[in-house]
Amino acid sequence: MSDTAVELTAPNGVHIKQPIGLFINNEFVKSTSGEKFATINPTNEQEITSVYAAGPEDVDLAVNAARKALKDPSWRDLSSSDRGRLLYNLADLVHENAHTLATIETWDNGKPFKHARGGDIRHVALCLRYYAGWADKIQGNVIETAPTKLTYTIREPVGVCGQIIPWNFPLTPLSALYLATLIAKAGFPSGVVNIVNGFGRVTGAAIASHLDIDKIAFTGSSATGREIMKLASINQKNITLETGGKSPLLVFDDADLKEAVTWAHRGIMVNMGQVCTATSRILVQEGVYDQFLEAFKKQVKAISKIGDPFEDSTFQGPQITKVQFDRILGYIESGKSEGATLAMGGETHKDVNGKGFFVQPTVFTDVKDEMKIYREEIFGPFVVISSFKTEEEAVRRANDTTYGLGSSVSLAALLAPGAQRSRLSFYLQVFTQDIKKALRVARDIEAGMVWINSSNDSDYRYVPSASSNKDIDLTIAPSIPFGGIKQSGIGRELGEAGLAAYTNLKAVHVNLA
Repeated sequence: MSDTAVELTAPNGVHIKQPIGLFINNEFVKSTSGEKFATINPTNEQEITSVYAAGPEDVDLAVNAARKALKDPSWRDLSSSDRGRLLYNLADLVHENAHTLATIETWDNGKPFKHARGGDIRHVALCLRYYAGWADKIQGNVIETAPTKLTYTIREPVGVCGQIIPWNFPLTPLSALYLATLIAKAGFPSGVVNIVNGFGRVTGAAIASHLDIDKIAFTGSSATGREIMKLASINQKNITLETGGKSPLLVFDDADLKEAVTWAHRGIMVNMGQVCTATSRILVQEGVYDQFLEAFKKQVKAISKIGDPFEDSTFQGPQITKVQFDRILGYIESGKSEGATLAMGGETHKDVNGKGFFVQPTVFTDVKDEMKIYREEIFGPFVVISSFKTEEEAVRRANDTTYGLGSSVSLAALLAPGAQRSRLSFYLQVFTQDIKKALRVARDIEAGMVWINSSNDSDYRYVPSASSNKDIDLTIAPSIPFGGIKQSGIGRELGEAGLAAYTNLKAVHVNLA
């Protein structure tokens, strides 16, 4: 066994040869400093292993490798169809290694294994296959000008890209390193993909400010996103940001409450609330407020079983780190001190061997719009439920945020199994049976995405209903643009729009006179 990998046995008995080095030029290497940092199992608070931490010198090595690969004929001159085949190869390898990848996800992150395998890892393979199909379909245009002139456009690679990725979806730091072994096995030339582990203030800053990186894509908090922008401005990098959210879910009097409650629970409680598009503000029209609140609490008690994430019956595992665990507890105390009513939860959960970063699903009511728990992203199983009188009030309060990621509207009568369905208010969700109202609200809401009569269900191949017994599917359809407005981000990921962010458009003028 080399000193850049360790043999591990996961809690579910899976044996893993886990890389712990930096992946540069298709091989794992130690960091220049030899410094490591520990990764902790959030279920029992014990160390899984330690991985090498990259410093600025290591980032230089990775960037140099990527720049060389960009210009090397082995990649530069590879046909688009052959590039697509490499992505298909990698997707197949992800599928073949899904059990191991999901095991690492659950061990390192704490999310339920059934969700890691059925959602996260499935999404990785789907996304790779989607863009593999795009590889030979990137085209320019001929632009008609005059008989004596030919003008056309071509799309070219944006260059070396620095991806600063999150820990919640779709891969964790450890599973990303395991993925690196599959990248090499799939046949990608050396240097095309390089993975460096490290701390944000060191490794992340070195990537964002590097003069030989052409583009930065970052997923994380809005505050960190602003710092990334400052660092990236040193050479005016192309930038994509997917940052914070405080997404609203609106339930109108005429909504199908059973469907609304089911989707509202999924919208905030899935993945322990550690979802950028989590609907952490639920606004319910006053005519059905009391009924919705009681039904929602019953749904939480019935579905949100806290436990060992490797057990099939577990819906909610631990929070990712003690820092995040303590942050949520701090917001619980803030809600109490500001005068909100703690309607449910608000305590730690220590029934899983007395260890782990477990927090009970928490519901606050009697919340005023100026309270911290109403305005700030918490990133946990924590929701505020408030009432509204009119559609105008609901829209105004939903838009009263610095975020603009998504939202949801409930219109249950128009959705059926088989129909297409699709962090700051990243997105909106609306629940109503009045299609005109739903579309009106969708238009008026300031968000990058709107769900009508559903929540966080971007995979068009799976449309569960309130009566569905299927496991939660968190797969994001790779064909649908994903992103927010305001302080929820810049640009879009996924779909054709996401692909466009990684190309430069060049215009060519030919004088035929």
